[in-house]
This record gives sequence, C-alpha cells and structure tokens, in this order.
Amino acid sequence: MAVIPDPPHPDPLPRKQGRGGKNPSDATVLFAAASMSRMTSETTSKPQRRALVTGGSGDLGGAICLALGAAGFHVIVHANTALARAQSVIEAIVQAGGSAEAVAFDVADADASAAAVAVLLEAGPVQVVVNNAGIHDDAPMAGMSQTQWHRVIDVSLHGFFNVTQPLLLPMARTRWGRVVCVSSVAALIGNRGQTNYAAAKSALHGATRSLAREMASRGITANVVAPGVIEGAMVGEQFPAEALKQLVPAARAGKPEEVAALVAFLCSDAAGYINGQVIGINGGMG
Repeated sequence: MAVIPDPPHPDPLPRKQGRGGKNPSDATVLFAAASMSRMTSETTSKPQRRALVTGGSGDLGGAICLALGAAGFHVIVHANTALARAQSVIEAIVQAGGSAEAVAFDVADADASAAAVAVLLEAGPVQVVVNNAGIHDDAPMAGMSQTQWHRVIDVSLHGFFNVTQPLLLPMARTRWGRVVCVSSVAALIGNRGQTNYAAAKSALHGATRSLAREMASRGITANVVAPGVIEGAMVGEQFPAEALKQLVPAARAGKPEEVAALVAFLCSDAAGYINGQVIGINGGMG
C-alpha cells in the first residue's frame, strides 16, 4: 500500500514572534509560591524545568503533581476554584523537598487562560504541560442537552488548546518539552452515557498525534495517557467491588500513583523517543 506523505506546509514556529494576548494584569490568577529557592539547580546554574498540571488539585492531578515534584520539576498546580486543595498539594510537594506554586483560572475561558499563561511565561518557559483538567456531565445522548455536550468538550478539548498553544513557541525555543494529555478508556472503547466525554477525549488523541508531528524536530514530545477506572472520591459509589471484578480484568481499580508514574516517565529525558502515542493504563480493559 502506498504511503501518502504529509502535505507541505509552512514552518509553524517562526524564530521571532511577539507573545501578544491580553495584558497579564487582566488575568484572574492567584499564585501561591513555595520553596522558590529551588528554581535554580543546586549543582548548576541551569534553571529548573517548570511543569504545569491542569486540574492539579484533584485526586489524579494531585498525584501527578507529586510525582513531577519528586522528579525535580518546579510544579505549577492549576485549579479552577479549589485553591485550598491546590495549596495542600503544594505543601506535600514542599515537604518532600520539591517546589511548587498554584494558579487558578478556567481553562474553558480562552481570554482568562491566555492572560494566566502570559503571567506564567514572565518567569520563563514552561517546558512540561499535563492537560489533566476534565469534567463529566453524563447522560444518554438521546436525553443529553446542548449545554451538557458543549460544557464537557469546552473543558477537555478547548481547554487543551487554550492552555497548550501559547506555551509552544517559548517551549520550542528551549529545544526541549513534554506535552501529556490525560484521556480515558472511554475514548478507546466507549461508555454508556458518555458520548460527550468520549468525543472530547477521542479528539485529544488526534490533536496530540498531530502536535507530535509538528513539534518533534524541536525536541518536544506529545503523548496521551488513557486511564481506566482509577481510585478516587466517587469510585466506591460508582464501581462497587463486584462490579469492578466484572468490568476490569485486573479485578481492581487503578491507583492515582500508578497513572502518575507513567506521566512522570513520559515527562523525563528517558522518554524522548516516545512520541505521538496513546498509552492505556486500565488493568486490561482494552
């Protein structure tokens, strides 16, 4: 079968380009800096790499933040409104010897996201972004409202663009970067009542694979992690033990730390040749 090459296209990464966007002072942003003395390596003058985790105040996001902090990144813990939870994640990172700060904005709001990211970039490039923010608003499609459809897609898909796009040029200039999108097994095999969620997460797969092709020559990788049933505040109610045995070949829910370990590896130097992949972590569900 003949292989059709990618069509020619202009270089999307001009050498010089203004940051643009709104005045950073317009951003609805709250920072809670902690242990900032580690922003420069203790052994060299090379700046510490910075990692932004959207939805970093949740169960899975918090675990990812802790794993990245342990890996030596300065972690930017994003929250929409749960700043108290973000602060607790920061405290855990600092207690473990890392450094972190918090930022609050709505990823579905393009203007707020642009302004917040502009403020972050004033301190230098953000070389790792983990797009973990996402919401559920489940219903059978026959009874799903337009609001339910758009709300879920706005956060997972449009939020990915709003946060990641302004980070790319500064990241590319450093010739190193990692983009990880957190998807779901629902995007791979479907799930009743989640056409909106599966659509949003499936779209991330195509976008991430395309982004990997665009950015690979700049030392930037883009990958997707697709978890299955992961332990959290609601899992006990939604997936009792007997249901898990029927649903998951491993007969248990995954742990946030297991997903976080995979994300941290994909953000490491050792994973530099893993690019454009969708990696399931679901106990054998598919």
